[in-house]
Amino acid sequence: MLLIYFAAKAFILKKVIAFFRLVRWPNLIFIAITQLLFMYCVMQPLLAAAGRRPSLNPLHFFLLILSSVLIAAAGYIINDYFDLNIDRINKPERLIIQKIIKRRSAIAWHLVLSFIGVAIGFYLDFSTHVTLLGLSNLICVLLLFVYSISLKKKLLSGNIIISVLTAWTVLVVTWCEARFFLFNPGDANIHKIIRVTFLYTGFAFIISLIREAVKDMEDVEGDMRYGCKTMPIVWGFNAAKIYLAVWFIVLVLALIVVMIYMLQLRWWFAIAYSFVLIILPLINIFQKLFKASTPQDFHKLSTMVKLVMFTGILSMIFFKIYA
Repeated sequence: MLLIYFAAKAFILKKVIAFFRLVRWPNLIFIAITQLLFMYCVMQPLLAAAGRRPSLNPLHFFLLILSSVLIAAAGYIINDYFDLNIDRINKPERLIIQKIIKRRSAIAWHLVLSFIGVAIGFYLDFSTHVTLLGLSNLICVLLLFVYSISLKKKLLSGNIIISVLTAWTVLVVTWCEARFFLFNPGDANIHKIIRVTFLYTGFAFIISLIREAVKDMEDVEGDMRYGCKTMPIVWGFNAAKIYLAVWFIVLVLALIVVMIYMLQLRWWFAIAYSFVLIILPLINIFQKLFKASTPQDFHKLSTMVKLVMFTGILSMIFFKIYA
């Protein structure tokens, strides 16, 4: 009996660990941290300066984060479900669906998580001043589904969809305050919120575009075998690298402009942080990009880009410090 108990416990533990790997739990934590930081380091201080509280109380804001996390988790599941054959070639050691979790179970989890995420959005619509969150959550679910079955195999369209959805994780927090913006259009703090929102949504969009292109270069072998039309397959590696170089230059120049603005505000620690932990790593990745040639090289670059994305999001803390 004891052996059966331990065997059952090991089996369940294996399933749980596999499930968390399937939904990319570090990425889900990253989404939650992004929204928490944007609300409490950027949005809340600026709303307080305008004499207003956020539309969402702590419980409702937790539900907003939960809906974002659940929809993202469902998106990762459906993506792996349709990528099964490609992943057998690109990353066989990381296969979970069919190997540990059955395909039928994966679809069930996708539907359940998507439904709860959308339902939370509609609940917040009816119980707070937020509008159209349920519909926007539904659109996110549909976009992730269409991306998984079709768009990710096409040139640029899949990359753009994922980058838009990445930027939305920041923008949705501001969206929840849209009612306040409509009735107080002249408030200076609103203009600050909008500027900072577009700063971080722009950063998230561009760096996500970069990472998605790097991942396409990493996965080119399996993508090519199953008829995908990703950038490195259609344009070739050299043209794809030039495309990435353009976005790297745009991002670095935009960050330099932001740093010049911070110089006027004398945000010295923020300037040092941005230069050392965001701009210098981007330049380092840019240099390594043209030397990269193997899937392992591109995997390392993808990880480095993800780290820069994380340090970029953490910079929101400085708005709390200097507010």
